[in-house]
Amino acid sequence: MSDVTSGGDGSTRVAIACQGGGSHTAFTAGVLKGLFREWDEAYELVGISGTSGGAFNAVAAWYGLVTADETTAIDLLDALWDDIAVDSFSDRLINNWVVGLSRIGNAGFPVPKISPYQTPGSRLGQEQITDVLERHIDFGSVPELCGRETPELVVGTVDINAGVFETFTNKGVTSEAVLASAAVPSLFEAVEINGHYHWDGLFSQNPPIDDLMTVAAERKPQELWVIQINPQQREDEPTTLEEIADRRNELSGNISLNQELAVIERVNRWIDDGHLPKSDFTRTEIKRIQLEQPYRSSTKLDRSSGFIQEVMELGESKAAEFYGK
Repeated sequence: MSDVTSGGDGSTRVAIACQGGGSHTAFTAGVLKGLFREWDEAYELVGISGTSGGAFNAVAAWYGLVTADETTAIDLLDALWDDIAVDSFSDRLINNWVVGLSRIGNAGFPVPKISPYQTPGSRLGQEQITDVLERHIDFGSVPELCGRETPELVVGTVDINAGVFETFTNKGVTSEAVLASAAVPSLFEAVEINGHYHWDGLFSQNPPIDDLMTVAAERKPQELWVIQINPQQREDEPTTLEEIADRRNELSGNISLNQELAVIERVNRWIDDGHLPKSDFTRTEIKRIQLEQPYRSSTKLDRSSGFIQEVMELGESKAAEFYGK
């Protein structure tokens, strides 16, 4: 067991929630790398959750920690994103075309739209994602790795048949669940799990938080670290169609997050005001590590190695700031 998941005597229990946001979640990988590299034994990781690209990071980090240590988790995050990044000339051309098309659409110009069920590229893309995930993570071993001493693992999706949020936790986390969490409706076919079809977790809890909180009292986090991809605040008024589209994308990505955090903050107030007994309820401090950089929403589709490296390095610098270094 790694130092991250074991902690020292009297250590503070921490859960990490990783927001989704396409290639911008390379920032999350950088943050996790920075956190793990300088981890203080005063903290113990008791849970980690993720949605969409955030789920990729959460599962990779969890797997590296429970099978070995923080160094392995860091290496695994690097390897995963190396495989996600485009490498061949043809892939780079397609990547530039997709990003450019998205930006043109956000600017209000008409662009051709094709159902993912009408193009072989959708299924091919999902097969490639599955190959990358299974290349680095042995999902068959996940059930036996789960236990009382390992962090809670949570992946968020939405069940489009039932019309409800659905999370997959611990033994239920499979490559299909992670693929479903990243199934953007306009790009990929829905993923069938247990007879129901699932879409991108951005339509659900982004990221899942409730599952991290509703655990045994001795495992409930005393601190919740939220790695937030979508900027919470903007100083300027969006006026162009592209700026409006970017801000709408950010706001929609934060709606469920802010709602879930509001519940925790309300419980904290009730504990502070004496409405809930401290003997039965644990106060959870919320800390955010935010991307903040004003990237266009179209760059969430940018898998160029240069962009991914830039965002990841930004994440590592934010982790250093978080630790006060």
